[in-house]
Amino acid sequence: MTSAGNWTGRVGHVWAAEWRRTDRSFADLARHLDAAIVHVAPNTGQALDIGCGAGATSLTLAEARPKLAITGIDLSDELVAIARQRLAHRRSSDPGAAPHLRFLSGNAVALVQEAGPADLVISRHGLMFFPEPVNALAAIRTGAGEEASLVFSCFGDRARNRFATIADDATGSTAALSRDYAPGPFAFSDADQVAEWLAAAGWNEATAAQVAFDYVAGEGADPVADAVSFLSRIGAVARPLAEATAADRPIMLARLSAMLSDHRIGDRVILPACAWIWRARNVSASSNIAPDRFRPPMR
Repeated sequence: MTSAGNWTGRVGHVWAAEWRRTDRSFADLARHLDAAIVHVAPNTGQALDIGCGAGATSLTLAEARPKLAITGIDLSDELVAIARQRLAHRRSSDPGAAPHLRFLSGNAVALVQEAGPADLVISRHGLMFFPEPVNALAAIRTGAGEEASLVFSCFGDRARNRFATIADDATGSTAALSRDYAPGPFAFSDADQVAEWLAAAGWNEATAAQVAFDYVAGEGADPVADAVSFLSRIGAVARPLAEATAADRPIMLARLSAMLSDHRIGDRVILPACAWIWRARNVSASSNIAPDRFRPPMR
């Protein structure tokens, strides 16, 4: 389980250090999410990026909608510092770039309330870490304006995300199964459950599209070694490797390397992955969409 304390501590530190490889791993998904966001984004008004991380989604939206005021919010001071550095770098080469973009660190729910009515709320894999999802989604909605749109992504079923299952195979660990909600990467993987949470929080017209994407774990002259290095720090492999004995760790790393070799394509290691892209609106009347209408067939 990844808690708020993790993001302001060790996890936030690691993700800040690994932002380039993390953005690379999400690049194929990002093109789908960014297109969904731009499709509903207004030209003016205010947008909020919840769990903005190192700022990739906010920066892309700012380029597409330069007159839109965008606020990226993240718990991690270190990730927000990276996002601000990226923004400053972009402005150094183009002083007129992203004139209405800013990044803030702190509690997203509190900052949403303070920021004023938002016309658009977005998130790339940032909503799965709230300890009480309905309360968080409701608070975000009350901070949004009438007719506001919500667009976010989250991982799909764990079994369809090889970066996660490879941890089981390489380390001999098994993901704990529980019917109780716990924040974490796959907390929003059940589309039926997420639809119920959105409805309970007051979001309407919820639709979800399932996207299969390439999770690029490694690249370069030795992409397998790069992937081993990356996954040893980020994701499901990192904890069992860190907790392994001195004798077991080299064995686990050798297994991981061999398995990643099976996914090498040229100078990249590509792992199959799956995510949901959700859209919802803050309107007065619910469309009461049935689960079989918002969940498309697996691709």
